[in-house]
Amino acid sequence: MAAAIKYENWNDQQVNEVQNQFKEAFEVLKWAYQTYEDEIVYACSFGAEGIVLIDMISKVNKHARIVFLDTDLHFKETYQLIDQVKERYPTLRIELAKPSLTLEEQAKLHGDKLWEREPNKCCNIRKIEPLTKELSGATAWISGLRREQSPTRRNTQFINKDDKFKSIKVCPLIHWTWKDVWMYIEAFKLPYNVLHDQDYPSIGCEKCTLPASDPNDTRSGRWANSGKTECGLHIGGSGI
Repeated sequence: MAAAIKYENWNDQQVNEVQNQFKEAFEVLKWAYQTYEDEIVYACSFGAEGIVLIDMISKVNKHARIVFLDTDLHFKETYQLIDQVKERYPTLRIELAKPSLTLEEQAKLHGDKLWEREPNKCCNIRKIEPLTKELSGATAWISGLRREQSPTRRNTQFINKDDKFKSIKVCPLIHWTWKDVWMYIEAFKLPYNVLHDQDYPSIGCEKCTLPASDPNDTRSGRWANSGKTECGLHIGGSGI
C-alpha cells in the first residue's frame, strides 16, 4: 500500500483491497502493527476475547500498548485478572485509564448511583471520555468485537472507519465464534476472568452486569432490564 489507511484519507476501494487479503486474525494484527507502529492502541476490557487478543498481540508486538478503561466500578475478579496478565506478559505496556471524575465527584455533580438512573451518561463519563483522551494521540485502535455477539455488530469489518473517535478501528476477531475464543484460551492455557465460569460471558462494570439471562445471547446480562445494549464505544462507526 502506498499510504496507511487513516480517518482523514479513508477510501472504500483501498480499504476493501486490504481487507480482502486477510484470512485470519493474526494477519490482521501483523498488518495493523506494521502499518501503524506506535500509533495504534488496544482498548481491552479483559473479557475472554481480550485475553485472546492480548496473547496474539504479544506474539506480534511484545511492547504493544494496551489500555483498560478503569471506571472504578469493575469486579474485583477483573482487577485480579489484570494483575495476572501483567505478570504473564511483563513487556506489554498495560495502562489503566481513569475518568476525570472520581465516583464521589460524579455523585456530587450528577447524583448518587448515576448508573441506575442515567446509564448512558455514566458510560459517557467513565468510558467514552477517557477513551477519547487515550485515542487523541493514536491513528488506530484495536477492538475485540465479534459479529456473533449482537445484531449491532453484524456489519463489523476487519478495518472500520470510526466516526465517534475519528480513528481507524481494527477488529481481528470478527469471524470468531464463542467456541473459537474458548478453544484458543484452553489451547494456550491462558488466564481468564473466573466470572466466566459463573454464567458471565460478557463482563462490564459490577453495577451493570448480571449473569446472562439468555444462553444464546452472551450480552444478555449487560444493563439488564434497561433497554441499553452498548456502552457507546462501538456506536457511530461505519463498521457498526
